[in-house]
Amino acid sequence: MAALEDAGFYCVDNLPAELLPKFLELPIQRDANIQGLAVVMDLREKRFLSTYPTVVDELRQKNYSFEILFLEADETVLLKRYSETRRHHPLAQDKPLLEGIREEKELLEPLKGSASRVIDTSEYNIHALKSIIFDIAKSSLETMPMRIHVISFGFKHGTPPDTDIMMDVRFLANPFFVSHLKSKNGRDEAVKHFVLNNSLATEFNYKFQDLLNFLIPLFEKEGKAYLTIAIGCTGGQHRSVVIAEAIYENIKRPGRPISITHRDIDIQT
Repeated sequence: MAALEDAGFYCVDNLPAELLPKFLELPIQRDANIQGLAVVMDLREKRFLSTYPTVVDELRQKNYSFEILFLEADETVLLKRYSETRRHHPLAQDKPLLEGIREEKELLEPLKGSASRVIDTSEYNIHALKSIIFDIAKSSLETMPMRIHVISFGFKHGTPPDTDIMMDVRFLANPFFVSHLKSKNGRDEAVKHFVLNNSLATEFNYKFQDLLNFLIPLFEKEGKAYLTIAIGCTGGQHRSVVIAEAIYENIKRPGRPISITHRDIDIQT
C-alpha cells in the first residue's frame, strides 16, 4: 500500500468486496490529484470468497479497467513471517498455523488463476517488494485508458462539481411545456423525438459531438485519468437527458470506460 500511495493511488485496506461497486461511485475517483484507486482484499473479510467473483464480473461488464495483483510466498517463508510479526492467520484460529496457510492457498487458487499478475514475494525484503509494486503501479498508469463520465443535470438544482466540459442546452425546445410530455423524461421515445427531430438539434448534435470526437483523443494523449462531460437544461429531466444519452451512444467504444448519470431525472417539480 505504501508503494501504491507513493505512485499517487488512493488506497483502502480490507474493504469488503461487496462494497467495491459503491466505493467506485464516490466522487473521490474524479479528484485530479488521485492517479488511481487500489483496494487490498484478503480472507480477513469473511464474505470475500463468496462475493468477489460476482463483484469482479459486474465491474468488467461496466467496462471498469483494473488489474488484480496476487501476492504469495513459500510456506516456510510465511511461517517465518508470522513468527516474526506475531500476527494471527485468519484461518488458523483453532488449528495449527501451517494448516491455515495451506487451506488459504487452496481457497484462493481460483483467484490466483484470474489474476493479472502473480508475485512470489519469497525472496524479496520489504524494500525490494515496494520497488516492484511501485514500478507496476507507474506502468499501469501509463497504459490506463481515460474514464469518461457523462452527466445530465438541471441548472435550477446547481451545477455538478469537478466538471471538465459543460454544455447548456436550454436553447432547445422544452418538452416541459407540452402537456402530454411534461410528466415524462428524456428516456421516453416521445420526448427524444420532440427534442431531436428538428434542424437546430440535428446541427447542434453534429457540431458538439464532432468537437468531443476531436477533444477526447487529445485529453487521452495528455494523460488525463478522468473526463466529466456535463449537459444541463432547466430541470434536468428532459433536454439534458436526451442530449446526454445521444453523446454517450456516440462516444462509447469497446474498451473505453464510460458511464452516464442523470442526476436530477427523478426530482419532483
